[in-house]
Amino acid sequence: MENIFTVAEFCLYHTDVTQKIDTTHHARKLFESNQLSLESSNLILPISETKFPEKPQLLAPREMPRRKLNSPTGKAAFFHALAHIEFVAIYLAWDMLYRFRGLPEKFYQDWLQVADEEALHFSLIRKHLLKMGVDYGDLPAHRGLWEHAEDTADSILARLAIVPRCMEARGLDITPQMIEKFKTQGDEESVQLLSRILEDEVGHVKIGSYWFKTICQQHGLNYQETYK
Repeated sequence: MENIFTVAEFCLYHTDVTQKIDTTHHARKLFESNQLSLESSNLILPISETKFPEKPQLLAPREMPRRKLNSPTGKAAFFHALAHIEFVAIYLAWDMLYRFRGLPEKFYQDWLQVADEEALHFSLIRKHLLKMGVDYGDLPAHRGLWEHAEDTADSILARLAIVPRCMEARGLDITPQMIEKFKTQGDEESVQLLSRILEDEVGHVKIGSYWFKTICQQHGLNYQETYK
């Protein structure tokens, strides 16, 4: 039987976007039908060797061009940036379950669910972008997102604190504002897309918080003090 860590390794260390999305969706189906093992004796590859596609060009935050949301180019840039966030989120979910071993089965089930939902979000946003004449990779993107994973590769508590409880929680604060902006523009398609994504992201933050608290308790730590 194939194990989940081999599948995770494929998704993290190969660059083909379509294969990554398809493999992620298929992996969740396999896991839910008990066709993926949690047993593996293979070495965990360094996070520094993770492979990303050649495009988009990755820039520092200060180098990213600024565009207004009320223009066609600004709207395309916004959704391209969102597509990149969701694409990196697929990596973050896979790396969570790949790098940290020996945890309960539910941990791997939860993060595979997150990876699967992030892959769906990416595909939905990419489809939305294509209607604007833009594909993922056509515009530059923020290179800082993955650095959070690299900085927390040796600590599951740090990873759980930074990624789902901090980064995704910020998204929950921003997304409702963006939904309102698109409502004022009469862009119902964008409103529905963002609302759909927001619903799942609320669940992702809950999953991150659950595992942060659970692992703190297992180590005899106060989760509120540890989060600080």
